[in-house]
Amino acid sequence: MNYTVIGAQKSGVAAALLAKRKGHNVFLTELKEKEKCEENYNTLIKNGIECEFGKNSLDSLNNCDCVITSPGVPPTAPILLEAEKRNIKIISEMEFARTFCEKNPLIAITGTNGKTTTTTLTAYILNQSGKNAITVGNIGMPLSAMVEELDQDTIIVAELSSYQLDRTDTFRPDVAMILNITPDHLAYHGTMENYVEAKCKIFSNMSHNNLLILGADDAATSACSKLFGGHTAWFSMEKQLFNEDSVREGAYNHGGAMKIVLSADPDSADRHEEEIMLFDDIRLPGIHNAYNSMAAAIAARAFEVSNEDIRDALMAFEGVDHRLEFVRSVDGVDFINDSKATNINSSWYALSSYKKKIVWIAGGRGDSNDYSQLDKVVEDHVKSIIAIGEEADNIFNHFCSHKRCIKADSLCQAVELAKIEADKSNVVVFTPACKSFDMFMNFEHRGEAFKECVNKL
Repeated sequence: MNYTVIGAQKSGVAAALLAKRKGHNVFLTELKEKEKCEENYNTLIKNGIECEFGKNSLDSLNNCDCVITSPGVPPTAPILLEAEKRNIKIISEMEFARTFCEKNPLIAITGTNGKTTTTTLTAYILNQSGKNAITVGNIGMPLSAMVEELDQDTIIVAELSSYQLDRTDTFRPDVAMILNITPDHLAYHGTMENYVEAKCKIFSNMSHNNLLILGADDAATSACSKLFGGHTAWFSMEKQLFNEDSVREGAYNHGGAMKIVLSADPDSADRHEEEIMLFDDIRLPGIHNAYNSMAAAIAARAFEVSNEDIRDALMAFEGVDHRLEFVRSVDGVDFINDSKATNINSSWYALSSYKKKIVWIAGGRGDSNDYSQLDKVVEDHVKSIIAIGEEADNIFNHFCSHKRCIKADSLCQAVELAKIEADKSNVVVFTPACKSFDMFMNFEHRGEAFKECVNKL
């Protein structure tokens, strides 16, 4: 096979290396100059992979049997449009890598928010119970880099973005989750309908023997069930849903306790309920983490993990970097890094997670942000707002009439102002509600910068 790989970031390089090791002809094309990808360029050259940098030449498609495209390459990119014109198959790195480990159990997780936490948490529960699980995908490590190191019983837990799902064809998880769907990445997908369609591709090849886990309290997510006729389990903070005849299996909130509804046969009305734990005993704060925990618990039970092991893991799991991450306490005030909150919905969850009034640091690059969606949670939970980045004026202008608002020229200045604003009755939460690309390379870079600023106080 002759493969053309588009993109020299983690997933593109990993796919190119895997294809080369499997004896295929590989050419990689990258739009950025090689000086900006020097380490990856050197890796490609060292492994004898032909490549070009600084352009995506259409000649790179000559004699190409299949294109493997990186997640960030938009569907309108000229090289992809040309590949489609030539009827060349286009797949994602995840689709390519899965063909080499089809016998390994796979849990695939998507959603606008909560993907990383739920992916990490699911693998944590499995590993704590004595099983062998790894995390791959959008969470950091491409599956292509791992397939040759997998034991036969290793469970793959994959975080998948809409970008990655958009270019899948035969991809079929054993267990799939859609946590929630709210407007995001519309510049890439064009419309909300296209975005939802990309998310729903996670289950497009699943059979009746596979399990789809859906968030019942999210309208767009629950609507996906109409497109899937197989085995479905639900998670919800409402018990009423599980009193309906149509719901056979899942997890729900019963008087502050997580209950799980199990059915040996998804077509049977016979079922039983088991209490796992109190939600207050889950180590991670916030209602969104209650949802994430229910989804992870359902997936764990699908792999015969006991309720006791699930409970112990949920009581111990401390979370992931840049997602409601405790940084340090300064003069009795906790500073929280939620840099991964790159959209309005994600910040809504963060702002609703604390009992203390919040000094909120927000801002970055907007994506047609509608801040009115945060009006109620800001009114109820926020003391004051410090705005930064390209969206500073929009955030200030929207909230300044009913909340104390300040604009800062830099993230470190915002942290210093937050220290002045907050007292022991407050918590400082950096949950930007915006993309990072106005000032930083990505949300990880932004989160590390925030932690550095806090540690300088």
